Amino acid sequence: MIDIHSHLLPGVDDGSPSFAVSVPVLERFATQGVTTVVCTPHLNASQAAAAPYARHLDLLTQLRTLAPASLDLRLGWEIMLDTPGVDLTGRALCLGNSRALLVEFTRGGLPRGATNELRRIARSGRTPILAHPERYFGCTLDAVREWRSIGVVIQTDASVLMGRGAPSDLARELLAHGCIDILASDNHGDHRSLGAAQEWLRERRADEQLDLLLRINAERVLGDEDPLPVPPLNQGLLGRLSRLFGR
Repeated sequence: MIDIHSHLLPGVDDGSPSFAVSVPVLERFATQGVTTVVCTPHLNASQAAAAPYARHLDLLTQLRTLAPASLDLRLGWEIMLDTPGVDLTGRALCLGNSRALLVEFTRGGLPRGATNELRRIARSGRTPILAHPERYFGCTLDAVREWRSIGVVIQTDASVLMGRGAPSDLARELLAHGCIDILASDNHGDHRSLGAAQEWLRERRADEQLDLLLRINAERVLGDEDPLPVPPLNQGLLGRLSRLFGR
């Protein structure tokens, strides 16, 4: 499995506070079958020109010496689109030196012009990966379909599939319609992982979706390729099993 969204670079944002917290999480990831982890600290687009890339690269180098040798650790950012029109084409802003940019909006709601900003990024030669659209107030299935039509890759937080409430309902709806491209942990030095989502999908006999969501599409975007379509997860089966497992 490949995890393109995590906050395990210690002491730089609201994620892991220390190497002592990050390393056990990475050890757990390795035992679950994760092979690549991209560390994506928070960064506001308005501050992109002053992004502390060198400092973060130094922290990543230290983390690599402590993490399991089987893990390929890479550097990236989760960029808050707080200001439209910012030049985000610098390679150092991308995920693991690919052309992919992990971006997000505020939880308070989608800003006016959200689609235009995503379109602008896509036209700049970067692949916008929108983190956890299920969180954004006002987000709908139709909006996600429009974003995907203009080249946006959709990344949903793995743990939300097993939750309750509006974000979880929307995430499962997106999955049922084949509108999620990648699952990621969004781990902040806590319990979240891809392993739980792997088991959740296996329970639903969704092996094809599992491989695409947890490995293939992440590998493709990190290799500057477009993600492959993820078949819709049968809604009837999803509903029956959700009721059966109380999820």
